[in-house]
Amino acid sequence: MGRPRHAVIAFAIHGPIERRDLPGLCRRVRAVLEEAPPAVALCDVSPLVASDAVAVDALARLQLLAGRVGCQVRLRQASADLLQLLAFMGLRDVVPELLAETRRQAEEREEHLGVQEEAEIGDLPV
Repeated sequence: MGRPRHAVIAFAIHGPIERRDLPGLCRRVRAVLEEAPPAVALCDVSPLVASDAVAVDALARLQLLAGRVGCQVRLRQASADLLQLLAFMGLRDVVPELLAETRRQAEEREEHLGVQEEAEIGDLPV
């Protein structure tokens, strides 16, 4: 009989993260994931101060660690800057965000200024 497996575990990453912080961060997260491997690890990245290459490196490393214990990291409350940087670096699919939050955040960003109608170019007002 193996160790108990949780469906979801959540943790947060605070920053800014410096390159010298990466080994310690990985050790701490690995210890949590190996204690009772979850199916999904929700990583709240809202406390990150900077969306930079070091933050992306940290998230990619955490995804690798998670994969080794049979789970996947999903980002929670990722900023638009962080998501754009992940996409620019080709890691958008490697470190996905929580899908439901993506939809909710997109809806919150939409401007609701009244009814807007679509028209064909040939339907321009005279």
